[in-house]
Amino acid sequence: MKYLVSSCLAGVACRYNGTASLDAKIQELVEQEQAKMVCPELLGGFSTPREPAEIIGGTGKDVLSGTAKVIEKSGKDVTDLYIKGAYQTLEWAQKLDVTCVVLKEFSPSCGTQMIYDGNFANHKVVGEGVTSALLRQEGFTVISENEFMEQL
Repeated sequence: MKYLVSSCLAGVACRYNGTASLDAKIQELVEQEQAKMVCPELLGGFSTPREPAEIIGGTGKDVLSGTAKVIEKSGKDVTDLYIKGAYQTLEWAQKLDVTCVVLKEFSPSCGTQMIYDGNFANHKVVGEGVTSALLRQEGFTVISENEFMEQL
């Protein structure tokens, strides 16, 4: 099985606050060359650290259909950068012919089952991020780091 994984899960400090979310098993896959790393937000044009952002008015699917937006805490609309990062990640997944994508839960890009609700109050709701939605729409299996651990 060939994996594409969120870079932060493999130990790269690329999250919005300049940290990683290291998962030793995922890092091991990368070291064994069974997985490639990707950060949709960096591919979209963001730098690290960056301002927190949340999806307002829906989920990643809604962002892709144009009925929701991704907004930074200060109010800046960064929807286009999230969409750009999602499509760049899709290109990588297609080029690498991956069979499974493991993404960081809760992220406005990578959330697979839960995302923040758009109020910047640390409240989560059922939904997926922009990249997760696009990859699933294109037929890829997308799971969170928690689901990955359950498969082992």
